[in-house]
Amino acid sequence: MADREQAGRVWLWVGAAVLIIIVFFVARFLTRDRLPVREVRVGHQELINTVPTNGRVEPEVNDQYHSPLATTVKAVYVQPGDHVPAGKLLMVLDDVQARARLATAESGVKAAQAMMEAATHNGTQQERQAAGADTVRSQLERDQARHDLDAIVKLNAAGAASPSEVAAARQRFDTAEASLHASQQSAQSRYSPAEIDKAQAALADAEAGLAAAREVVAQSSYRAPVAGTVYGIYAEPSDFVEEGKLLLQLADLKHERVRAYFDEPDIGKLAVGQPIQIKWNATPSQSWHGHIVRTPSTVIIYGTRNVGEVLVQVDGSDDDLLPDTNVTVTVTTSSEPNALSVPREALHTENGKPYVFKVVDDELVRTPVTIGTLNLTQVAILSGLKDGDWVATGTSNGVPLQEGVPIKVVR
Repeated sequence: MADREQAGRVWLWVGAAVLIIIVFFVARFLTRDRLPVREVRVGHQELINTVPTNGRVEPEVNDQYHSPLATTVKAVYVQPGDHVPAGKLLMVLDDVQARARLATAESGVKAAQAMMEAATHNGTQQERQAAGADTVRSQLERDQARHDLDAIVKLNAAGAASPSEVAAARQRFDTAEASLHASQQSAQSRYSPAEIDKAQAALADAEAGLAAAREVVAQSSYRAPVAGTVYGIYAEPSDFVEEGKLLLQLADLKHERVRAYFDEPDIGKLAVGQPIQIKWNATPSQSWHGHIVRTPSTVIIYGTRNVGEVLVQVDGSDDDLLPDTNVTVTVTTSSEPNALSVPREALHTENGKPYVFKVVDDELVRTPVTIGTLNLTQVAILSGLKDGDWVATGTSNGVPLQEGVPIKVVR
Protein backbone atom coordinates (compact mmCIF):
# COMPACT_ATOMS: atom_id res chain seq x y z
CA MET A 1 0.00 0.00 0.00
CA ALA A 2 2.84 2.38 0.85
CA ASP A 3 4.58 1.55 -2.44
CA ARG A 4 1.41 2.37 -4.40
CA GLU A 5 1.10 5.74 -2.66
CA GLN A 6 4.76 6.52 -3.33
CA ALA A 7 4.38 5.68 -7.04
CA GLY A 8 1.29 7.88 -7.24
CA ARG A 9 3.18 10.84 -5.82
CA VAL A 10 6.00 10.33 -8.36
CA TRP A 11 3.57 10.38 -11.28
CA LEU A 12 1.93 13.43 -9.79
CA TRP A 13 5.24 15.29 -9.76
CA VAL A 14 6.01 14.14 -13.31
CA GLY A 15 2.64 15.36 -14.53
CA ALA A 16 3.11 18.66 -12.81
CA ALA A 17 6.54 19.10 -14.41
CA VAL A 18 5.16 18.32 -17.89
CA LEU A 19 2.33 20.77 -17.33
CA ILE A 20 4.76 23.48 -16.28
CA ILE A 21 6.87 22.87 -19.40
CA ILE A 22 3.80 23.03 -21.65
CA VAL A 23 2.61 26.20 -20.00
CA PHE A 24 6.09 27.71 -20.40
CA PHE A 25 6.33 27.04 -24.14
CA VAL A 26 2.74 28.11 -24.77
CA ALA A 27 3.33 31.32 -22.91
CA ARG A 28 6.59 31.86 -24.75
CA PHE A 29 4.89 31.23 -28.08
CA LEU A 30 2.07 33.64 -27.25
CA THR A 31 4.38 36.34 -25.97
CA ARG A 32 7.31 35.99 -28.42
CA ASP A 33 8.21 38.76 -30.85
CA ARG A 34 6.64 38.67 -34.27
CA LEU A 35 8.95 38.01 -37.27
CA PRO A 36 9.87 41.35 -38.93
CA VAL A 37 9.04 40.86 -42.64
CA ARG A 38 9.42 43.08 -45.69
CA GLU A 39 6.53 42.79 -48.12
CA VAL A 40 5.70 43.98 -51.60
CA ARG A 41 2.45 44.26 -53.48
CA VAL A 42 1.90 42.11 -56.55
CA GLY A 43 1.14 44.25 -59.59
CA HIS A 44 1.43 44.68 -63.35
CA GLN A 45 4.45 46.37 -64.88
CA GLU A 46 6.70 46.21 -67.93
CA LEU A 47 9.09 43.29 -67.66
CA ILE A 48 12.24 43.70 -69.74
CA ASN A 49 14.92 41.03 -70.02
CA THR A 50 18.36 42.28 -71.05
CA VAL A 51 21.84 40.83 -71.54
CA PRO A 52 24.88 43.13 -71.26
CA THR A 53 28.31 42.52 -72.78
CA ASN A 54 31.24 44.32 -74.38
CA GLY A 55 31.86 45.25 -78.00
CA ARG A 56 34.06 47.21 -80.35
CA VAL A 57 33.02 49.92 -82.81
CA GLU A 58 34.03 49.57 -86.46
CA PRO A 59 33.03 51.35 -89.68
CA GLU A 60 30.79 49.46 -92.08
CA VAL A 61 33.28 50.24 -94.86
CA ASN A 62 36.83 50.98 -93.76
CA ASP A 63 39.38 52.21 -96.33
CA GLN A 64 42.91 51.51 -95.21
CA TYR A 65 46.08 52.69 -96.92
CA HIS A 66 49.08 50.37 -96.65
CA SER A 67 52.52 51.18 -97.99
CA PRO A 68 53.01 49.32 -101.31
CA LEU A 69 56.80 49.23 -100.83
CA ALA A 70 59.56 50.04 -98.36
CA THR A 71 60.19 53.76 -98.82
CA THR A 72 59.87 57.15 -97.15
CA VAL A 73 56.81 59.35 -96.75
CA LYS A 74 57.10 62.41 -98.95
CA ALA A 75 54.04 64.39 -97.82
CA VAL A 76 50.84 64.16 -95.73
CA TYR A 77 48.03 66.55 -96.62
CA VAL A 78 45.43 65.82 -93.90
CA GLN A 79 45.07 65.56 -90.13
CA PRO A 80 43.10 63.06 -88.02
CA GLY A 81 39.45 64.12 -87.90
CA ASP A 82 39.47 65.89 -91.27
CA HIS A 83 36.37 65.41 -93.44
CA VAL A 84 37.53 64.91 -97.03
CA PRO A 85 35.70 64.61 -100.36
CA ALA A 86 36.22 61.72 -102.73
CA GLY A 87 39.38 62.15 -104.81
CA LYS A 88 41.29 64.35 -102.37
CA LEU A 89 45.04 63.71 -102.25
CA LEU A 90 45.87 62.47 -98.75
CA MET A 91 49.43 61.13 -98.75
CA VAL A 92 52.39 60.80 -101.16
CA LEU A 93 55.33 58.36 -100.90
CA ASP A 94 58.76 58.51 -102.51
CA ASP A 95 58.33 56.53 -105.74
CA VAL A 96 61.86 56.60 -107.24
CA GLN A 97 62.41 52.88 -106.69
CA ALA A 98 58.89 52.10 -107.88
CA ARG A 99 59.49 53.95 -111.18
CA ALA A 100 62.80 52.15 -111.66
CA ARG A 101 61.04 48.81 -111.23
CA LEU A 102 58.39 49.98 -113.68
CA ALA A 103 61.02 50.73 -116.33
CA THR A 104 62.59 47.30 -115.80
CA ALA A 105 59.19 45.64 -116.10
CA GLU A 106 58.42 47.51 -119.34
CA SER A 107 61.76 46.36 -120.81
CA GLY A 108 61.00 42.78 -119.76
CA VAL A 109 57.62 42.90 -121.52
CA LYS A 110 59.22 44.13 -124.76
CA ALA A 111 61.80 41.34 -124.65
CA ALA A 112 59.09 38.75 -124.01
CA GLN A 113 56.99 40.16 -126.86
CA ALA A 114 59.94 39.87 -129.25
CA MET A 115 60.49 36.26 -128.19
CA MET A 116 56.80 35.50 -128.61
CA GLU A 117 56.75 37.07 -132.07
CA ALA A 118 59.78 34.99 -133.07
CA ALA A 119 58.15 31.80 -131.78
CA THR A 120 54.85 32.39 -133.57
CA HIS A 121 56.43 33.66 -136.85
CA ASN A 122 59.12 31.00 -137.06
CA GLY A 123 62.01 33.16 -135.88
CA THR A 124 63.13 36.74 -136.00
CA GLN A 125 63.24 38.68 -139.26
CA GLN A 126 66.99 38.06 -139.55
CA GLU A 127 66.51 34.34 -138.86
CA ARG A 128 63.72 34.15 -141.46
CA GLN A 129 65.91 35.91 -144.07
CA ALA A 130 68.81 33.58 -143.32
CA ALA A 131 66.52 30.56 -143.54
CA GLY A 132 65.19 31.75 -146.92
CA ALA A 133 68.72 32.19 -148.24
CA ASP A 134 69.66 28.69 -147.05
CA THR A 135 66.62 27.23 -148.81
CA VAL A 136 67.48 28.96 -152.09
CA ARG A 137 71.13 27.83 -151.90
CA SER A 138 70.10 24.25 -151.06
CA GLN A 139 67.65 24.24 -153.99
CA LEU A 140 70.38 25.44 -156.40
CA GLU A 141 72.75 22.78 -155.09
CA ARG A 142 70.06 20.12 -155.52
CA ASP A 143 69.30 21.26 -159.08
CA GLN A 144 73.01 21.19 -159.96
CA ALA A 145 73.38 17.71 -158.47
CA ARG A 146 70.41 16.51 -160.53
CA HIS A 147 71.91 17.98 -163.71
CA ASP A 148 75.25 16.32 -162.99
CA LEU A 149 73.55 12.98 -162.27
CA ASP A 150 71.63 13.10 -165.55
CA ALA A 151 74.84 13.84 -167.48
CA ILE A 152 76.79 10.98 -165.86
CA VAL A 153 73.94 8.56 -166.52
CA LYS A 154 74.02 9.46 -170.25
CA LEU A 155 77.78 9.08 -170.39
CA ASN A 156 77.55 5.72 -168.64
CA ALA A 157 75.02 4.58 -171.25
CA ALA A 158 77.49 5.58 -173.99
CA GLY A 159 80.33 3.82 -172.17
CA ALA A 160 82.08 7.05 -171.37
CA ALA A 161 81.53 6.92 -167.56
CA SER A 162 81.99 4.14 -165.08
CA PRO A 163 79.30 2.81 -162.76
CA SER A 164 81.24 4.18 -159.77
CA GLU A 165 80.98 7.69 -161.17
CA VAL A 166 77.23 7.22 -161.55
CA ALA A 167 76.97 6.06 -157.90
CA ALA A 168 79.01 9.03 -156.72
CA ALA A 169 76.80 11.46 -158.66
CA ARG A 170 73.65 9.85 -157.25
CA GLN A 171 75.07 10.16 -153.71
CA ARG A 172 75.72 13.89 -154.23
CA PHE A 173 72.14 14.34 -155.47
CA ASP A 174 70.65 12.51 -152.46
CA THR A 175 72.71 14.65 -150.10
CA ALA A 176 71.61 17.86 -151.80
CA GLU A 177 67.95 16.68 -151.70
CA ALA A 178 68.18 15.97 -147.96
CA SER A 179 69.81 19.34 -147.29
CA LEU A 180 67.02 21.11 -149.20
CA HIS A 181 64.36 19.25 -147.24
CA ALA A 182 66.02 20.19 -143.92
CA SER A 183 66.19 23.86 -144.95
CA GLN A 184 62.52 23.86 -145.92
CA GLN A 185 61.51 22.22 -142.61
CA SER A 186 63.56 24.74 -140.62
CA ALA A 187 61.99 27.63 -142.49
CA GLN A 188 58.47 26.35 -141.80
CA SER A 189 58.67 25.12 -138.15
CA ARG A 190 61.72 26.38 -136.32
CA TYR A 191 59.99 26.31 -132.86
CA SER A 192 58.25 23.33 -131.29
CA PRO A 193 54.81 23.65 -129.58
CA ALA A 194 56.54 23.40 -126.18
CA GLU A 195 58.83 26.31 -127.06
CA ILE A 196 55.85 28.40 -128.17
CA ASP A 197 54.06 27.64 -124.87
CA LYS A 198 57.19 28.67 -122.97
CA ALA A 199 57.31 31.98 -124.84
CA GLN A 200 53.62 32.60 -124.11
CA ALA A 201 54.16 31.90 -120.40
CA ALA A 202 57.16 34.23 -120.32
CA LEU A 203 55.11 37.02 -121.90
CA ALA A 204 52.22 36.52 -119.46
CA ASP A 205 54.65 36.63 -116.53
CA ALA A 206 56.29 39.81 -117.82
CA GLU A 207 52.91 41.49 -118.34
CA ALA A 208 51.85 40.55 -114.79
CA GLY A 209 55.06 42.07 -113.46
CA LEU A 210 54.40 45.23 -115.45
CA ALA A 211 50.85 45.50 -114.07
CA ALA A 212 52.16 45.06 -110.52
CA ALA A 213 54.84 47.71 -111.06
CA ARG A 214 52.27 50.15 -112.41
CA GLU A 215 50.01 49.46 -109.42
CA VAL A 216 52.84 50.22 -106.99
CA VAL A 217 53.54 53.53 -108.75
CA ALA A 218 49.83 54.38 -108.68
CA GLN A 219 49.60 53.52 -104.96
CA SER A 220 52.56 55.73 -104.11
CA SER A 221 50.07 58.61 -103.99
CA TYR A 222 46.83 57.94 -102.11
CA ARG A 223 43.57 59.72 -102.87
CA ALA A 224 40.32 59.32 -100.93
CA PRO A 225 38.25 56.66 -102.75
CA VAL A 226 35.06 57.98 -101.10
CA ALA A 227 34.02 60.95 -99.02
CA GLY A 228 34.63 60.36 -95.33
CA THR A 229 36.59 61.17 -92.19
CA VAL A 230 40.30 60.52 -91.70
CA TYR A 231 40.42 58.88 -88.28
CA GLY A 232 43.90 57.39 -88.23
CA ILE A 233 47.31 58.59 -89.53
CA TYR A 234 50.31 56.43 -88.60
CA ALA A 235 53.23 58.10 -90.41
CA GLU A 236 54.66 61.57 -90.84
CA PRO A 237 56.70 63.19 -93.63
CA SER A 238 60.26 61.81 -93.88
CA ASP A 239 59.34 58.65 -91.92
CA PHE A 240 60.69 55.41 -93.38
CA VAL A 241 57.92 52.85 -93.71
CA GLU A 242 58.14 49.14 -94.42
CA GLU A 243 56.18 47.44 -97.15
CA GLY A 244 52.64 46.65 -95.96
CA LYS A 245 52.66 49.10 -93.04
CA LEU A 246 49.29 50.71 -92.27
CA LEU A 247 49.60 54.42 -92.98
CA LEU A 248 46.09 55.90 -92.93
CA GLN A 249 42.45 54.98 -92.28
CA LEU A 250 39.39 56.62 -93.76
CA ALA A 251 35.69 55.85 -93.22
CA ASP A 252 32.19 57.27 -93.34
CA LEU A 253 31.51 57.54 -89.60
CA LYS A 254 27.79 58.00 -90.17
CA HIS A 255 27.58 54.32 -91.07
CA GLU A 256 29.10 52.26 -88.27
CA ARG A 257 28.48 48.95 -86.55
CA VAL A 258 29.52 47.23 -83.34
CA ARG A 259 31.09 43.80 -83.12
CA ALA A 260 29.76 42.50 -79.79
CA TYR A 261 30.93 39.41 -77.88
CA PHE A 262 28.21 37.47 -76.06
CA ASP A 263 29.04 34.61 -73.70
CA GLU A 264 28.13 31.16 -74.95
CA PRO A 265 25.15 30.59 -72.55
CA ASP A 266 23.49 33.80 -73.82
CA ILE A 267 23.76 33.03 -77.55
CA GLY A 268 20.47 31.13 -77.62
CA LYS A 269 18.60 34.25 -76.45
CA LEU A 270 19.73 36.35 -79.41
CA ALA A 271 17.82 37.00 -82.64
CA VAL A 272 18.17 39.29 -85.64
CA GLY A 273 16.35 42.60 -85.11
CA GLN A 274 16.56 42.69 -81.30
CA PRO A 275 17.12 46.26 -80.01
CA ILE A 276 20.52 47.23 -78.64
CA GLN A 277 21.66 50.07 -76.38
CA ILE A 278 25.30 51.16 -76.74
CA LYS A 279 27.27 53.02 -74.05
CA TRP A 280 30.78 54.48 -74.23
CA ASN A 281 32.63 55.28 -70.99
CA ALA A 282 34.10 58.43 -72.53
CA THR A 283 30.57 59.93 -72.73
CA PRO A 284 28.58 58.27 -69.91
CA SER A 285 25.59 60.58 -70.36
CA GLN A 286 25.19 59.68 -74.02
CA SER A 287 23.91 56.46 -75.56
CA TRP A 288 23.35 55.08 -79.03
CA HIS A 289 20.79 52.62 -80.30
CA GLY A 290 20.97 49.84 -82.82
CA HIS A 291 19.76 46.35 -83.63
CA ILE A 292 21.25 42.92 -84.28
CA VAL A 293 21.89 42.21 -87.96
CA ARG A 294 23.88 38.97 -87.63
CA THR A 295 23.87 36.35 -84.89
CA PRO A 296 26.82 34.03 -84.14
CA SER A 297 27.49 31.13 -86.50
CA THR A 298 30.20 29.65 -84.28
CA VAL A 299 31.80 30.00 -80.85
CA ILE A 300 35.30 31.45 -80.56
CA ILE A 301 37.77 32.03 -77.74
CA TYR A 302 37.96 35.71 -76.76
CA GLY A 303 40.51 36.16 -74.00
CA THR A 304 39.40 33.72 -71.32
CA ARG A 305 35.78 33.54 -72.57
CA ASN A 306 33.91 31.37 -75.04
CA VAL A 307 31.84 33.88 -77.00
CA GLY A 308 29.82 34.36 -80.17
CA GLU A 309 30.41 37.40 -82.39
CA VAL A 310 27.32 39.50 -83.07
CA LEU A 311 27.14 42.35 -85.58
CA VAL A 312 25.08 45.33 -84.43
CA GLN A 313 23.90 48.01 -86.85
CA VAL A 314 24.10 51.46 -85.23
CA ASP A 315 20.92 53.40 -85.99
CA GLY A 316 21.34 57.07 -86.88
CA SER A 317 25.03 57.17 -85.95
CA ASP A 318 26.95 60.42 -85.86
CA ASP A 319 30.63 61.32 -85.70
CA ASP A 320 30.67 61.16 -81.88
CA LEU A 321 31.06 57.36 -81.82
CA LEU A 322 34.67 56.80 -82.89
CA PRO A 323 35.97 53.63 -84.55
CA ASP A 324 38.02 51.08 -82.55
CA THR A 325 36.48 52.23 -79.25
CA ASN A 326 35.39 49.69 -76.63
CA VAL A 327 31.73 50.01 -75.68
CA THR A 328 29.12 48.34 -73.49
CA VAL A 329 26.30 46.67 -75.38
CA THR A 330 22.94 45.74 -73.83
CA VAL A 331 20.44 43.70 -75.85
CA THR A 332 16.74 43.47 -74.99
CA THR A 333 15.93 39.78 -75.49
CA SER A 334 12.27 40.00 -74.39
CA SER A 335 9.73 42.58 -73.24
CA GLU A 336 6.29 42.18 -71.67
CA PRO A 337 4.52 45.55 -71.32
CA ASN A 338 1.90 44.47 -68.71
CA ALA A 339 3.18 41.44 -66.83
CA LEU A 340 1.96 40.42 -63.34
CA SER A 341 5.26 40.22 -61.50
CA VAL A 342 7.05 40.11 -58.15
CA PRO A 343 10.65 40.79 -57.17
CA ARG A 344 12.98 37.82 -57.69
CA GLU A 345 13.88 37.78 -53.98
CA ALA A 346 10.24 36.86 -53.22
CA LEU A 347 10.54 33.68 -55.29
CA HIS A 348 11.64 30.39 -53.71
CA THR A 349 12.16 26.94 -55.19
CA GLU A 350 12.00 23.48 -53.66
CA ASN A 351 12.54 20.35 -55.76
CA GLY A 352 12.19 22.46 -58.87
CA LYS A 353 8.78 23.82 -57.83
CA PRO A 354 8.52 27.61 -57.36
CA TYR A 355 6.53 29.19 -54.51
CA VAL A 356 6.18 32.45 -52.60
CA PHE A 357 5.15 33.40 -49.05
CA LYS A 358 1.91 35.32 -49.34
CA VAL A 359 1.03 37.63 -46.44
CA VAL A 360 -2.47 36.72 -45.16
CA ASP A 361 -3.82 38.14 -41.86
CA ASP A 362 -0.35 38.85 -40.46
CA GLU A 363 0.86 35.35 -41.23
CA LEU A 364 2.91 33.78 -44.02
CA VAL A 365 1.17 31.31 -46.31
CA ARG A 366 3.32 29.23 -48.63
CA THR A 367 1.74 29.59 -52.08
CA PRO A 368 2.81 27.61 -55.21
CA VAL A 369 3.09 29.73 -58.36
CA THR A 370 3.74 29.31 -62.07
CA ILE A 371 6.40 31.66 -63.39
CA GLY A 372 7.12 33.09 -66.85
CA THR A 373 9.73 35.53 -68.10
CA LEU A 374 12.28 36.73 -65.58
CA ASN A 375 15.11 39.21 -65.54
CA LEU A 376 17.69 40.26 -62.96
CA THR A 377 15.13 41.90 -60.64
CA GLN A 378 11.60 40.74 -61.53
CA VAL A 379 9.78 37.51 -62.42
CA ALA A 380 6.44 37.18 -64.19
CA ILE A 381 3.70 35.25 -62.36
CA LEU A 382 1.40 33.26 -64.63
CA SER A 383 -0.75 31.68 -61.89
CA GLY A 384 -0.99 31.42 -58.10
CA LEU A 385 -1.26 35.15 -57.34
CA LYS A 386 -3.48 38.03 -58.39
CA ASP A 387 -3.08 41.75 -58.68
CA GLY A 388 -3.12 43.36 -55.23
CA ASP A 389 -1.77 40.37 -53.24
CA TRP A 390 1.07 40.94 -50.83
CA VAL A 391 4.15 38.68 -50.70
CA ALA A 392 7.15 38.62 -48.37
CA THR A 393 10.56 39.38 -49.82
CA GLY A 394 12.58 38.62 -46.67
CA THR A 395 13.15 39.50 -43.05
CA SER A 396 14.99 42.39 -41.49
CA ASN A 397 16.77 40.21 -38.91
CA GLY A 398 18.04 37.50 -41.26
CA VAL A 399 15.74 34.75 -39.94
CA PRO A 400 14.39 32.55 -42.77
CA LEU A 401 10.75 32.92 -43.74
CA GLN A 402 8.45 30.18 -42.42
CA GLU A 403 4.85 29.33 -43.03
CA GLY A 404 2.38 30.02 -40.23
CA VAL A 405 4.74 32.28 -38.27
CA PRO A 406 3.14 35.49 -36.90
CA ILE A 407 4.74 38.51 -38.53
CA LYS A 408 4.95 42.22 -38.39
CA VAL A 409 5.56 44.19 -41.57
CA VAL A 410 8.51 46.55 -41.64
CA ARG A 411 9.09 49.19 -44.27
